[in-house]
Amino acid sequence: MGDKTQLATMTLAAGSSRWVVFGGAAMALVASTAIAVLVGEGISRLVPTAWMHRAAGVVFVLIGVLLLLGRE
Repeated sequence: MGDKTQLATMTLAAGSSRWVVFGGAAMALVASTAIAVLVGEGISRLVPTAWMHRAAGVVFVLIGVLLLLGRE
């Protein structure tokens, strides 16, 4: 627990039917996953896999460095 969407879902469930909230949250997860798959497939047709792995590695390292520098 801590992701903003999980906290929002928990808040909605407190004031609504839990099954309606569950259905909505499940459909949102399916929709966002479908979008990610389609975008990933489109990018994979344009960019070689090795370059995507390198770019992902660089992004993760940059995020790590930014998080380390941001801590006091």
